[in-house]
Formats: sequence, C-alpha cells, structure tokens
Amino acid sequence: MTEQLNGLLRAITHEHVYIQTHNFPDPDAIASAYGLQQLLRHCGVESTVCYQGKIERFNTNYIMEKLGISFSRLVDISDILREDDEIILIDSQKYNANVDDTRGVEIASIDHHPTFFAAEYRFSDIRPEVGSCAAIIASYFFENEIPMDEKTALVLTFGIRSDTAKLSRGVSQLDLDMLSRLFAFCDGDTIYYLENSELEFKDLEAYAKAIESIELYDGDTAFAFAGENCPEALVASVSDFILSLVAVSFSVVYSKKEKGLKLSVRCSSGLDAGVITARALAGFGSGGGHQVMAGGFVPFDGKDLHLAKLITAIKEAFIQQIKLAKVKKSNLSELYTDGA
Repeated sequence: MTEQLNGLLRAITHEHVYIQTHNFPDPDAIASAYGLQQLLRHCGVESTVCYQGKIERFNTNYIMEKLGISFSRLVDISDILREDDEIILIDSQKYNANVDDTRGVEIASIDHHPTFFAAEYRFSDIRPEVGSCAAIIASYFFENEIPMDEKTALVLTFGIRSDTAKLSRGVSQLDLDMLSRLFAFCDGDTIYYLENSELEFKDLEAYAKAIESIELYDGDTAFAFAGENCPEALVASVSDFILSLVAVSFSVVYSKKEKGLKLSVRCSSGLDAGVITARALAGFGSGGGHQVMAGGFVPFDGKDLHLAKLITAIKEAFIQQIKLAKVKKSNLSELYTDGA
C-alpha cells in the first residue's frame, strides 16, 4: 500500500465518513468524489458525498443521471451530521471561499489547488502541479492495484479531460499517465457526447452579455459582465471564451449574484492568475486558484450605484496587480539573461 493511501486510511477512525466537494461541483469534483467513494468502499469504509450549492453544468448532471450517481446536498443532511463526524474535503480545502464549513471534523484534504489558507488535517495530499484532482484519485487505484469498474474509469476520464480543457491547460505528466490508463476502459461515444454538449440555449444570453460589455485594458486584459445570477460553471466557460480572443491574455468575467459578485479569471500570458486574483480581491472579498485559472467572490448587498463603484475599484485592483506581476516577470527574465 502506498504512503498516500495508507496515510488516508489511518486518518479515518469511523466506519462511515463524509466526502465534501466545493459548493458548485464541476466534473473534476464529481469525478474525484465518486472515485474516492469507490476506493474507500473497496477498503471497507462507507461514505456519503455531499456539497452545499448545486450542480449546474448540463454534462455533469447528464453523466450522473446516465450512470446513476447520487450525491447529497448538505442542507438535506444537516440534521444527521454530528460534531464528531469525519469529513474528507475533495477538490477543495478548508477556509476557501468556495466550500462551506459545516458540522463535523475535516480530517483530510485531497486537492490540486494552491493553498492560500493554512489548515491542519490528519492527512493531506495537495498537489498544485497536477491539472486535475481526478488524476490524483486515479493514481490511488493504479498504484495500489485496486480494481476499477467501467463507471469509475469513465467518470475519472471525464474529470481529467474537463479540468485540463482536453489536455490543453495546466496538464501534468500524472494527468497524461492516468488518462492513458483510464481511456481503455471507457466508452468513447459517451466521452465525445459529454465534451460536445456543454451549452444549452439559455446559456447563450451570458455570452451575448459578455460580448456586449467586454472592455480591454493595456491591450491584453479583458473584463466582461456575464449578467445577473449566471451559474458559476457558465461564468467560467464565458471567461474561457473571452481568453480565446487573439488580443486577450488575461480574462476576468463576473456575474452579480444575490449576495455578491462571482468572478472567474483566466490567464495565458505566464502570469499567475491565482496569486493576482488573491491579491486583487484582498480587502474586497476572497479569491485564488491556479496559474492559468482562478476565481473569487466579493460580498455585496447594496444598491447598484455602489455596485458600479465597487466593480470599478475591483478592475483597478486587478490592473494594478497585473502590472506589478508583469514588472516582476520582466525583472526575473532580465536577471536570468544577465546571469547567462
């Protein structure tokens, strides 16, 4: 048994645990949680997968319905959760803005996002260099020679391909290795359908609003508004779309929610989107993520007049942090050139 799996199992003291994803689970979170649930079952530990918000993407809901995968909303199980129940955070970490605290003890975190808030766990396997959390879970199966059924392989494959944008974003050697081993177990037609059925007609309104509102600063930094109450997964998709424009290397797309602003950030210039987002939103709200993609949330429940000022201030903060990051990158480049 590998050190990672042994450490995880030693951290669990109950016969049943809860596996908690971030609030709006995407394909990678769904895949990682389901894969971990099957892994623990093989090791004699039963589990309940739970989340706080909702599953928004069409293709994520489709694969859960097609494969008969069922998770629990935290609001529906709050009455049965106890203070001593053990929770494993998957594709998320304690204190992050996108995962709600609940009753129970967070004993472990398995994630591929950078750590912005230090937390203590009995076990942690956090690998920011990996493109998908599903690849980490898949490695537990293969490295420990644990049998995997077709359903688990299909879900993990979809999770890896989704979070790495079909191996075009943030992909690591582990993602490639795991995908090559998983793909042989999968139904290629199902994967093709899932990857080409991401939008519904109602989603086009968000793209239209973003196109209408896009603003370009410093020649390569774009800001766009995706409309009110735009699903979080769709905000991210719109941000990917804006980044695909030839002139854009840094994209910030936001939506006004009931309790604040949700932001999705994408970067293709070599700057660190996660660090820039965390620093830009400090004092406004919270944010962070990977080098190429990040997100954040800014609480707000005031009038639209004040909202306009807040959005302007957030844009200025991003522009300032991007400029500082560019200067730092330029100085490092000059340092290496001089050293050579």
